[in-house]
Amino acid sequence: MGESKRRKTALKEKYGQEERFFPWLPISKGKAQQFVDWSTRGAWLGIGLLVAWWLTVLFLGPALGWWQVN
Repeated sequence: MGESKRRKTALKEKYGQEERFFPWLPISKGKAQQFVDWSTRGAWLGIGLLVAWWLTVLFLGPALGWWQVN
């Protein structure tokens, strides 16, 4: 008997289903990894926007503020 047949016999109806991240939480490991990927992408997007905002304030702010009286 091959390994996959033994596993199929042992797992019965759970065979072929994705394993859950926590048994009490209905989130599979694949969905948990997808969340990590999306949140990492969002964090890098936020860092990029922060750098763009910082450069705008650093260079464009003083250039456009020449008309203001202190």
